Amino acid sequence: MTGGALGGADDAVVTDAHAAAAQLAALQADRAAMADRAMQPWWYDVALGLLVFGLLSAVAVGNVFMLLPAVALFGAGLRWLVSAYQRITGFWVDGFRRGSTRKAAYVYLVVYVAFVVPALVLHLAYDRSWPLVAAGAVAGVTAAVTSRWFGALYVRELRGQL
Repeated sequence: MTGGALGGADDAVVTDAHAAAAQLAALQADRAAMADRAMQPWWYDVALGLLVFGLLSAVAVGNVFMLLPAVALFGAGLRWLVSAYQRITGFWVDGFRRGSTRKAAYVYLVVYVAFVVPALVLHLAYDRSWPLVAAGAVAGVTAAVTSRWFGALYVRELRGQL
């Protein structure tokens, strides 16, 4: 091989390295732009918490004619929140995806089960409604707080800060 042939190969590697660096920079810029729009607005978390509280409060009433519309409203509200998030951000994030956000989802589930299951037992076995309403308040506040935490974790992850 001649020196010119080696020089040509080295130039190709350098060009490829520059192209790779440019592509990496473009990907990082895209991630930063995605992170800028990934955080849900404050009202999203409030609406989620109110939906959870409303559903559990309707269960506490114990009237099927109130429960069925409440379940329908809860489902419609969740669908609306999902579509609003997708419209605002252009994507949807799975709550149980791998990454730092999974712990926020698990914290919510643990709090939900820890409060709602005993309250539901008290409601069904002893006809006590107030524990379920209280558990609904805890679950609603926890839904709002963990939703905000989830969004912040996701944004930090997109920015490479985690």
